[in-house]
Amino acid sequence: MMATPGNAIDSSWEERLLRNPASGGPVPLEYQELKFTLHRKLLDRINLEALAGIDNQSVRTEVRQAVLDLLEDEPNLLTAADKHQISHEVLHEVFGLGPLEPLLQDPTISDILVNGHRRVYVERRGKLELTTVQFHDDAHLLRIIDRIVSQVGRRVDESNPMVDARLSDGSRVNAIIPPLAVDGPLLSIRRFGTDKLMPDDLVRKQAMTRGMMAVLQAAVEARLNIIVSGGTGAGKTTLLNALSCFISPLERIVTIEDAAELQLKQPHLARLETRTANLEGQGAVRQRQLLINSLRMRPDRIIVGEVRGEEALDMLQAMNTGHDGSLTTVHANTPRDAVSRLEVMITLANANMHLMAIRQQIASAVHILVQCSRMSDGTRRVTSITEVIGMEGEILTLQEIFSLEKRGLAADGRVLGRFVASGIVPKFNEKLAAAGIRLPMDIFDESVELEGF
Repeated sequence: MMATPGNAIDSSWEERLLRNPASGGPVPLEYQELKFTLHRKLLDRINLEALAGIDNQSVRTEVRQAVLDLLEDEPNLLTAADKHQISHEVLHEVFGLGPLEPLLQDPTISDILVNGHRRVYVERRGKLELTTVQFHDDAHLLRIIDRIVSQVGRRVDESNPMVDARLSDGSRVNAIIPPLAVDGPLLSIRRFGTDKLMPDDLVRKQAMTRGMMAVLQAAVEARLNIIVSGGTGAGKTTLLNALSCFISPLERIVTIEDAAELQLKQPHLARLETRTANLEGQGAVRQRQLLINSLRMRPDRIIVGEVRGEEALDMLQAMNTGHDGSLTTVHANTPRDAVSRLEVMITLANANMHLMAIRQQIASAVHILVQCSRMSDGTRRVTSITEVIGMEGEILTLQEIFSLEKRGLAADGRVLGRFVASGIVPKFNEKLAAAGIRLPMDIFDESVELEGF
């Protein structure tokens, strides 16, 4: 196990960990070399590979003591705080993800972006920051990537240089290595908070109004089919998790994902995950195959983490054949774009299917499109709740129920705006009433001033 280059040896190391090196200065090479030497000596004393599979407190204590013993023999004059920090970093190398561990333990970080072994960026509150975290070399970074993907039964090598995986907390991971990555391995980690955001949390964070959440809650409880659309990092999966709170614990739910990220709490839950091909190029299992298989599992609802290909056709057919209340997400910038993307993906599944038939499938299957967007200040908000009404000739008709009205930027860069109701009572209100759910009509009244931010 190789060492990681650390940061300057001083009492403010923790504070400097995420500071821009442009202001903090270069990382001393002496500290890096000390850790590298320490790792080599530790390898001679302890079988770290064997201990890595026995992660418990007694083993950690043994390794930490071995590190401290080795430090006593070093000629460098180190403070007690320095020794404590180095022992922590060695433990991260043996039992965790090396230099990434402090970043993963920081709840304010939403993304970790590694551009080769020398440059690691993080995103805080929607803003990117360059950190002083580094890996020893590309081989060190490759070992950390391999440790991540192997935990979920995936692999990454020259024959399979791209991989999607996840961490134990559900955070999504993407890695791409040479020869596809020209300047060294690239690693992207989309963090999932340790505490799942509940519907009230989204309202409190002004992602939407309480009235908008009440409409979505009623739609989920009345088993309407909902598609959450938005760009990368817009909060689609977070909203999907929040909406799942309204599903009855008596229902059987089947989730289908490329990498298991959803954090549903219902007791009757069956989670399915795709599989990549083996070394011989065989054995790959795609989302469409899992979706077809899930129909034989007697689900009440099917939740697809993200529809991105030919499984869109099977998802719509499932929504039309007794699996009402199903949920999924799709990448799109507007509700109309989401419909267009569905049309393209269904064409991938059946190129001979007429466009009119595709739109009829969408019109009969999808009830609500929820658009999420990431604002320029880093906040995520629901910018539109749109109803799919039906067909008018060959055109699929959409009707916006709620929207976000932007009003400019504040002096500190915050986006200013308010949520606006269209004043139109949606047609699906009849389905809500049939399910015994009655919403107050003033929720849809355009004269009501909704919350601003």
